[in-house]
Amino acid sequence: MTAPESRSEIRVRYAETDAMGVAHHATYPVWFEVGRTDLMHLLGLPYTEVEARGYFLMLSGLNVEYRRAARYDDLLTLVTRVGNVRSRTLTFTYEVRRGDEVLATGETRHIATDKTYRPARLPDDVVERLSGGRKQ
Repeated sequence: MTAPESRSEIRVRYAETDAMGVAHHATYPVWFEVGRTDLMHLLGLPYTEVEARGYFLMLSGLNVEYRRAARYDDLLTLVTRVGNVRSRTLTFTYEVRRGDEVLATGETRHIATDKTYRPARLPDDVVERLSGGRKQ
């Protein structure tokens, strides 16, 4: 089975660029959040539902590899996938594309916590949705 994925269209806004019209490096993690949100909705697991069930998916790591510049008004496609899923941790991976050209790749790592911020085991049905039925 393949990893669940979503595709989000993003148009680079002027406010996201520097004086040279290039998307600022700090914008990419914000775009990654758009991708995670879209993917969670696609999986039928909006983050609001995860929180309502008593869990947070706290960010524990972030990596971005920049390859080419995204520029003002570029239409980008953000491909977001669920990577590794465990009972308490999960990883999302990202590709920022302009057409067929990969501009950046990245990864975020998350730890599941309860409302008191202690590590918590995610319910089996949540792990199953996130993993897309793949054996973990």
